[in-house]
Amino acid sequence: MEIRLADTIETEEVIELYRLNSWSSAEKPDQLLPALRNSDTLVTARLSGKLIGLGNAISDGSLVVYYPHMLVHPDHKGKGVGRAMMEALQKRYRSFHQQMLTADGNAIGFYRTLGFERAGRTEPMWIYAGNEH
Repeated sequence: MEIRLADTIETEEVIELYRLNSWSSAEKPDQLLPALRNSDTLVTARLSGKLIGLGNAISDGSLVVYYPHMLVHPDHKGKGVGRAMMEALQKRYRSFHQQMLTADGNAIGFYRTLGFERAGRTEPMWIYAGNEH
């Protein structure tokens, strides 16, 4: 497995990964691909050239970073792919005052192993034009 920061991505492979994970943004490729490509950091995981994981970071460059997307191909979950991608992202942003993400119920335990915890008494809030993810 190869983890890369700022890798090139192709529309078809990205949409397939999002669909396999049932993320509604797969239905908006004209918005999804520019969003990923314009991220502060994009990380990919590839196995024999095939995209098996993708994550990104949005940041102000100094103080705060937000990790909005982290997806692993269902056939490769539980094999360290997500951990390797998050560790690559966290390595880049480790000195930042605040690293943020929103985790659904199935991913909370995973992110806790990487040092994330509930942010005090804060509540996640959003205006969201989608079903999930």
